[in-house]
Amino acid sequence: MLVLTRRIGESVRIDGDIEITLLEIKGDSVRIGVKAPRETRIQRTEIIEAVVAENVSAAAETDAGAEEAIAAALARRREARPSS
Repeated sequence: MLVLTRRIGESVRIDGDIEITLLEIKGDSVRIGVKAPRETRIQRTEIIEAVVAENVSAAAETDAGAEEAIAAALARRREARPSS
């Protein structure tokens, strides 16, 4: 990880067409501005992590539901078989 020190109003460029500018410092918060081409996706890490966690949780619930459905189907199948 590259670590830089910037003052308010100073910028950093990435790949020549993405500019990150330090706008303001208030207490323990920093405001930054990002100039980038419209097609550049800019996402907050905490949002990405929350979506991934939700998807993992939903997949686990779906898997559990599928297992229950399969077990129930097998049980019904066993009950439907004629006794020997």
